[in-house]
Amino acid sequence: MLRSGKRSNTYFDKYRFEADPALLRKIAEEMAALVPPGTEVLAGLEMGGIPIVTMLSQVTGLPAAFIRKAPKEYGTCRYAEGADLTGKNFILIEDVVSSGGAIIDGVRMLRADGLDAKLALCVIDRETGGKEALQEIGIELRGLYNFREIDGAV
Repeated sequence: MLRSGKRSNTYFDKYRFEADPALLRKIAEEMAALVPPGTEVLAGLEMGGIPIVTMLSQVTGLPAAFIRKAPKEYGTCRYAEGADLTGKNFILIEDVVSSGGAIIDGVRMLRADGLDAKLALCVIDRETGGKEALQEIGIELRGLYNFREIDGAV
């Protein structure tokens, strides 16, 4: 069962590559080439985008922000933690994209606060409509890998 409610015959256990420091570093090193010049902050989406953005921050030297699914109800009461996004050129970081729903939800919160990104990077694009859904709201999606590449490698 995917986040979108759809069923798939293929499951990517993203926590396996996110929990392996050597593999996570290799992924971040490859993803660094997808980060466009002029990017000031990398913004990772809860939860899967957090380990990716943390390692990508280490590899690129760019500061990281962490975007929650909803604002905290205690402490800072914010949904965006870490580096300040105000007035910054930032990109969104996610692990696996299916429908694009998590990115769309994050973009809604950000835009409500006058913050806007035009690009989202992910490790795996499942090629199940996420890229198209994001295009509809003005977000370009770039994946390090897509489903066809992975499926063809097995």
